[in-house]
Amino acid sequence: MSDPTRGHRATTTTVRLSPERRPSPGPVSLAPRENPRFAEAVHAGGGSIVPLGDETRGLIWLSYADPEGLWRALDRHPGIEWVQLPYAGVDAFSELLASRAGTALPLFTSAKGAFSEPVAEHALMLVLSLLRVVPSRVRATGWQTEQRGLSLYGKNVVIVGAGGIALELVRLLAPFETRVTIVRRGGEPVDGVDRTVTVDRLDEVLPEADVVVLAAAATSGTSRLLDGRRLAMLRPTAVVVNIARGDLVDTDALVEAVRSERIWGAGVDVTSPEPLPDGHPLWDDPRVIVTPHQADTPEMTAPLLAERITHNVRALHGHGDFAGVVDAAAGY
Repeated sequence: MSDPTRGHRATTTTVRLSPERRPSPGPVSLAPRENPRFAEAVHAGGGSIVPLGDETRGLIWLSYADPEGLWRALDRHPGIEWVQLPYAGVDAFSELLASRAGTALPLFTSAKGAFSEPVAEHALMLVLSLLRVVPSRVRATGWQTEQRGLSLYGKNVVIVGAGGIALELVRLLAPFETRVTIVRRGGEPVDGVDRTVTVDRLDEVLPEADVVVLAAAATSGTSRLLDGRRLAMLRPTAVVVNIARGDLVDTDALVEAVRSERIWGAGVDVTSPEPLPDGHPLWDDPRVIVTPHQADTPEMTAPLLAERITHNVRALHGHGDFAGVVDAAAGY
C-alpha cells in the first residue's frame, strides 16, 4: 500500500571536501528577501540567522533573477564562505561562478538532485502525451477518425545527461521495459541502463532513438546540442522532450522538423527564447506541447529546497558533507 504522505523526495548526492574547501561554521543569512519557511529550515539544521553582513558565513540566495545582487553581496561581505543557490540549474550565475573558479571559497551549492522527482515526472508525462498524440486530440473540435498513437513499451530511449533528473526518469521508465542509453560528458557507466556513452558518440545513438530526453546542464558545450543536423538523424516516429534549458535545442530547426513531420513530436518545458513569444509557431503546432517552464512549481520545490537547506546547514556546522556542490569551472 502506498504512503499517502510520501510527497516528492530529494536525491541527495554529497561531496567529501578537502579541509581548505570546507566553509567555517557560523551564522546564515537569507537574501535578497526573507522567507519564513527557509528560515525554519536553517534552524532545523542547527543554524542561526543574522541580517546579511560581516557576521554572515553562509548565504541562502533565493533569487534566480538577480545574479548581480549576489555578486554585490559577495564583494561587500568577503566573510561569506558558503552560498546556497535556489535552483538546480545555475546558468544565470555562470559569470559569477567563472570568476570564482579555482578559488577554494566560497563554496557554492545548488538544488541539483533536489527537484529530480517532479521534473522527471513531467518529462514522462510529455513523452507519453506525445506518443499518444495528445496535442492533436486536445485541439480537436470534432471526432477524429484517424488511428494514430504509439506505445512507450520496449522503445529505445536516449537521455542526454546523467544527473538526478536523468536517474529518476530511468526509474520511472522501468515498468515500460525500455532500452535506455545515457549520454554524458564522462564515460563512467550509469547503473540500471543498457548503455552509457560520451557526448562525442551522440550522433551514433540518435538514429536508433524512439525518444530523446534532454536533461543536461546548460553550458557552452551543450549550446544547440540538438541542431538541425542531429534532428535530421531521428526517425520520423521519434519524439524529443526538453526539460533542461532551451538553449540545448536549435528552436528554428525544431520548428521545421515538426512542421515537415520529420519527427513525431516535441515537448518543451524550456525554450529559446524564453518566454516563448505569443504567436510563435511552436504554440500552434499539433505535434508540439509547450509548458511554461513549470516542470516543477513552488508547491513542489519549496519543501525540497527546505530539505536541501537543512542538510547543508548541518554540513556547515560539521555534521556530514554538503549536497549539490557546484563545480564552478564546469558551470554546474
